[in-house]
Amino acid sequence: MRFFDLAHPVVHGMTTCPGLPGPVVDAHLSREASRAHYGPGTEFHIGRIAMIGNTGTYIDAPFHRHADGADLAALPLERTANLPVALVRRAPGAPRAIGPEAFAGLPLAGRAVLVQTGHARHWGGEAYFHDLPYLTREAAELLCAAGAALAGIDAMNIDSTADPARPVHTLLLGAGVPIVENLTGLDALPGECPELRFFAVPAPVRALGSLPVRAFALAP
Repeated sequence: MRFFDLAHPVVHGMTTCPGLPGPVVDAHLSREASRAHYGPGTEFHIGRIAMIGNTGTYIDAPFHRHADGADLAALPLERTANLPVALVRRAPGAPRAIGPEAFAGLPLAGRAVLVQTGHARHWGGEAYFHDLPYLTREAAELLCAAGAALAGIDAMNIDSTADPARPVHTLLLGAGVPIVENLTGLDALPGECPELRFFAVPAPVRALGSLPVRAFALAP
């Protein structure tokens, strides 16, 4: 089996979205300080991280948008693990708005619908935060009606950041469809592979709607 890593590493101080704080990664107990607690030659590092849920490659559960929606702990595993994939590749130079026509003819029911826009190539630079590709309301309506299990994109936001109503989040999360944003490496996925499976499982945290994931795909 071949593994495809589709997640950006979480790095101290990184910017996932302008205006939101970056993670703080440090040591609660350093290796040096731990030596006083253990036998000669034995040391441990007990790390600590403080971050918002929307950091790096992360998943949105329904609770992120809807107060009565499932939080991370209530998110069904069948919505986040071992999902067959419907892969959509946006052509270079295509309009930023990705409508329902992009999904025409694809099997969507019960699948992780992953949208490769090519925007991940800008990760780590200022260009990543501008001219974002996104799904339209009509595309979200199609995914909900077709019974998609999950939706993911290799950009900062699956919605147009110019639309404060965030219709794609509203519709998908309202239908119980989790969203994974800031994916990377989708260009390496085999386009024609019925056995391709997607995983993006968060820690089961109560009363939280977003959290980084180690998103990956698996194929023969």
